[in-house]
Amino acid sequence: MDLITRLRGLARNDEGQDLLEYALLVALIALVAVGAVTFAGVQVNTIFTSIANALAAAL
Repeated sequence: MDLITRLRGLARNDEGQDLLEYALLVALIALVAVGAVTFAGVQVNTIFTSIANALAAAL
């Protein structure tokens, strides 16, 4: 009976649940941030390339 009581106590213990939820939230935010920075980097590179091409054509 002692083992069953301990297992039930562990099942009711949800102290680590909040930490796991925060870790998942931080991971999701990090993935979105990496995606946004990558997308923005590609767009900025395209803009600078077009500016460089326009300047090269003007010379």
